[in-house]
Amino acid sequence: MTEDILIRKDGRAGRITLNRPKALNALTYDMCMSIDAALKDWARDDDVALLVIDGAGDKAFCAGGDIAEMYATGTAGDYSYGRRFWRDEYRMNARLFEFPKPVVSFLQGFTMGGGVGVGCHGSHRIVGETSKIAMPECGIGLLPDVGGTLLLARAPGRIGEYLGTTGDRMDAGDAIFAGFADYFIPEAEWDTLKTALCQTGDWEAVDRAARPAPAARLAGWQPVIDDYFGGETLGDIWRGLPAEDDWPEPIRHAIRLMDRNAPLAMASAVECVHRARIRDDMRTALRQEYRFTHRSMEQGDFLEGIRAAIIDKDRTPKWAHKDWRAVPGGDVHAMTGPLGPDELQFDDERDGS
Repeated sequence: MTEDILIRKDGRAGRITLNRPKALNALTYDMCMSIDAALKDWARDDDVALLVIDGAGDKAFCAGGDIAEMYATGTAGDYSYGRRFWRDEYRMNARLFEFPKPVVSFLQGFTMGGGVGVGCHGSHRIVGETSKIAMPECGIGLLPDVGGTLLLARAPGRIGEYLGTTGDRMDAGDAIFAGFADYFIPEAEWDTLKTALCQTGDWEAVDRAARPAPAARLAGWQPVIDDYFGGETLGDIWRGLPAEDDWPEPIRHAIRLMDRNAPLAMASAVECVHRARIRDDMRTALRQEYRFTHRSMEQGDFLEGIRAAIIDKDRTPKWAHKDWRAVPGGDVHAMTGPLGPDELQFDDERDGS
């Protein structure tokens, strides 16, 4: 087992600790596979009453996936590594979402992208004073994945479309309001709670420790967001806005964020959130996300997004589409349509196929 992740049994709990604090606990492929193996074992282990998932350090639970290897292989014309990473990561996300026992996650600092796929699919998702949760994938040419489109689809009103296209960060109150977290507990009390969970296996200890959720900025913004993010497509959202002089502050904030992001990714995010809302099912959402990520290096903006953000760090990506207000529907379908024999499959298909 890699030292980047610590997996062990502690009393009545299965413990998973992401252990790359200097890298903000970014997920590697080996870490994903270690989590998946533990979930398989502990689902059948009567000694494990619940899971406790946390991250080392105080800056991040997990700031996303480790994408340097994807860039290196993708720019060399090898797309197989990235596709394998996403395929197997999504299978792990589904297994975690469907885990038959309570899963308690402690989400300090940054929880973004791939970190959402580990930390936000459990039954008891805890945030504190430093929590910052986001799905910022559109900023690097991806759409919200790791099951994120289902979380966004379940958010109140049109908050999901807003968060998915802007990548806006949520604090603890926002995360609870939007359905990415469940409990606010002061971080100074987390170690005591973890000890109690491991000793007793009593997940109701989380309920007893919880405090009232902080006020949510997004709750106050929701009426405006609902009014203007209800379009069928990304272009419809733009066309439904009033004249710029009449934009309320939530819309001005949204446009500032959206102007940085990949147009094709945002347009595809709107489409996939809508599809996830129609069929409320994690595996269906992951399959849809995989259609995009499978194509994202060869046909999309992912490699350019990584170059601008991580490699050259010039923050000036040259997106394939110049204007997010006018992404052709055919281009969205080309990224989100069926993959045929390459469709994401799960190793325990529920329909027996």
